[in-house]
Amino acid sequence: MRRWGSLMTTTKAAARIVLSVAVLAVCAASPALAAEGKGIDGASLPLLWGLPFVGMLLSIAVIPLLAGHFWHHHYGKVALFWALAFLVPFIAVFGSGLAVYEVAHAALLEYIPFIILLFTLFTISGGILLTGNLKGSPGVNTALLAIGTVLASFIGTTGASMVLIRPLLRANDERRHNAHTVIFFIFLVSNIGGSLTPLGDPPLFLGFLKGVSFFWTTEYLFHDTAVIAAILLGVFYLLDRYFYAREEGLPAKVDPTPETERLGLRGRRNLPLLAGVIAAILMSALWQPGIEFDILGTHVPLPSIVRDVALLVLAYVSIRITPEFIRERNGFDWEPIREVAKLFAAIFLTIIPVIAILKAGSEGALSPLVAMVTDEAGNPFNAGYFWMTGLLSGFLDNAPTYLVFFNLAGGDPQELMTTHAVTLEAISAGAVFMGALTYIGNAPNFMVLAIAKSRGVAMPSFFGYMAWSGIFLLPCFALLTWLYFL
Repeated sequence: MRRWGSLMTTTKAAARIVLSVAVLAVCAASPALAAEGKGIDGASLPLLWGLPFVGMLLSIAVIPLLAGHFWHHHYGKVALFWALAFLVPFIAVFGSGLAVYEVAHAALLEYIPFIILLFTLFTISGGILLTGNLKGSPGVNTALLAIGTVLASFIGTTGASMVLIRPLLRANDERRHNAHTVIFFIFLVSNIGGSLTPLGDPPLFLGFLKGVSFFWTTEYLFHDTAVIAAILLGVFYLLDRYFYAREEGLPAKVDPTPETERLGLRGRRNLPLLAGVIAAILMSALWQPGIEFDILGTHVPLPSIVRDVALLVLAYVSIRITPEFIRERNGFDWEPIREVAKLFAAIFLTIIPVIAILKAGSEGALSPLVAMVTDEAGNPFNAGYFWMTGLLSGFLDNAPTYLVFFNLAGGDPQELMTTHAVTLEAISAGAVFMGALTYIGNAPNFMVLAIAKSRGVAMPSFFGYMAWSGIFLLPCFALLTWLYFL
């Protein structure tokens, strides 16, 4: 009965998420205009339209610091406020038809697939339990981060993050100084490790769909990834040794994991489900029957619908076949996915005008940024592509940011893989690596944060995390620029 109650709660929560997005689109709509399917012209938008997005980011950064109790109970209302702060003026200025098209486009092609994938991986990984009293020593922690970094390119940064974050947290649950472990986990497993295949990170997957060969990233980003991963793993080991030494002399914390428990893996029935997630993603890219459905002016391909339904089925199967005690031992609850779903619904909505302005290129309000990626002769400035793609990916969705600069560089995959291979390398590395700069730079970042906080880890604030990323990541990115992009 407990498992059934948990399933019903989960199903209702997921249904509310999807229904909220649908109602938001339909209530604001004029059906005739919504079917037109014409997007907004970013060249006509002033930067003022980006204020709700900035407000949303500042809310995530500041309110938990100033009013943590309020944020914990009302973050959904804050997200709704900023969503309406964009949507109501947008409807007033551009009309309900264009508004419903943009909201439906963002929901059907971006947000709903995004949250379904996260929900599925969150559910399946929560049913995999690494047993045994694994001690979070510097050597063990560094090994777990290294394993996750490699694994991320095969099952994706989201998959690797969801599978390994709980074992890492349990290994360090008797340590007082453990926030840095989660921070470097986000750096390496949730971002940098996903750079070697299109399965690793959404921007590379979009490049694959555009015609970039599957193993191109393996060949051209291997040295970038090896350099930055080796530096960060080495720095982490030394840093963890420092914090580990500080544990000595402090009163011992109670280790909730039994000392006599043997090292093992429970919930192995979920492993084929993870393989099913990868298969569903690949299917949606490789199977092209040419069938699309026009929903409120947005063309949704049949493979995408099949993929999302398959992912939900896999999540349902995981809930049904996983014994409840496994999720209890994992400290599993649904609050992290609820928080991510509500906050990112507002982010995906308020980011609409920002992405439109960026897509306008030299004709948009962000044209000075676009000008930084070409030299005086009009040739690609690879260091500019690396930093502009990366810095924007740290605050915007890194997948559309990748596409914007991919197209600015010519958009021809054959030419980019050969004549301008370094340019494509810079775009790819920037989008993947610099997603680690903020909590919202890549899909799993915020999820890892939410899980760590739910397990009692004193994670830094939004700006506090950026201080960590600035200290440890920016010098690495500067080194990569000097080695490969100048």
